[in-house]
Amino acid sequence: MTIQIQMVVYTEIIYAVTIVLLEVPTGIIADKWGRKKMMVLKALLGCCEFLILLFATEFWHFAGAVFLAGIGRSACSGAENALLYDSLLLQGKEQDFEKYLGSLNAFDFTSAIIAGICGSLLAGRFGFELNYWISFSGMFVSLCISLTLLETPVGGNPADKSIAIKEYVNASLHFFRKNPGVSLVVLSGMVTGAALNFIDEFWQLYLNRLHIPVVNFGLFSAAVMLLKLPGNILAHTLKKRFSHRALLSGATAVFAAGFLYLFFMRDLTGLAAILLIFLFSGMIEPLATGYLHHRIDSSMRATIDSFQSLGAECSADRYRHGLWLCIGEI
Repeated sequence: MTIQIQMVVYTEIIYAVTIVLLEVPTGIIADKWGRKKMMVLKALLGCCEFLILLFATEFWHFAGAVFLAGIGRSACSGAENALLYDSLLLQGKEQDFEKYLGSLNAFDFTSAIIAGICGSLLAGRFGFELNYWISFSGMFVSLCISLTLLETPVGGNPADKSIAIKEYVNASLHFFRKNPGVSLVVLSGMVTGAALNFIDEFWQLYLNRLHIPVVNFGLFSAAVMLLKLPGNILAHTLKKRFSHRALLSGATAVFAAGFLYLFFMRDLTGLAAILLIFLFSGMIEPLATGYLHHRIDSSMRATIDSFQSLGAECSADRYRHGLWLCIGEI
């Protein structure tokens, strides 16, 4: 068991280092060469990733799959939001960015709930391999759909293939220094996102120490994702009645109170605090990301978004939880 834990930790390190090294460069590439290309690359790498997992028998196979997952995550993180915002901008609907981003997140959570429930049932009856074949099929469909996306005119300049990474980084840092309000809001989103990752990583241990049966973990995971839906869906409406800062400050206060309660009260009531944190977490990403995109130029949209992603996203919970089971089979 100790060896298995070490291998999982190694894969986490590989994933995190890959994202740290590639998050910003891939954002720059998306701005220079096109956002669609990066999303197609992500889908293509996803297909390769699951093909590797289907035939993996050694640790380095899993390490390779995680490495591809890190590249794919970096490639699409800034490109997705940039393509969405600029597509809305061309239609004069950029003020609805939070609405569409929240809806996309809601679909993501819903599909994750369905996949988790169906995946556990199928794995229990047919083994893990079938789930990976289904995942590969899903990624292949994603690849086909990504090929049909339309690149926005501001997303890439085919005539200019040069990439001056230093200039982009300096320009991005200058933007944040010039806009302290944006920096504060984005920092708030990054901090709360990073704090939320701690619960995402360790809520299983909390439930285990409360002697809650493992069979109920799936239900708790589904409840967590369901609680994220209202915030994502209502973020667009809430921003019309309250300021971004007020909403993010309120969510941050709830996070702080929730974590403080968890520190002092290590019993079943702590689950209520965890659920409350997840309830308020749903609106953070649409609001923080929207506040950022409304204030940046399209020519550097993916690059600056990648800086935000770099600070808030250095884990892949759903991917690694499945990887635990695979490595356990070695």
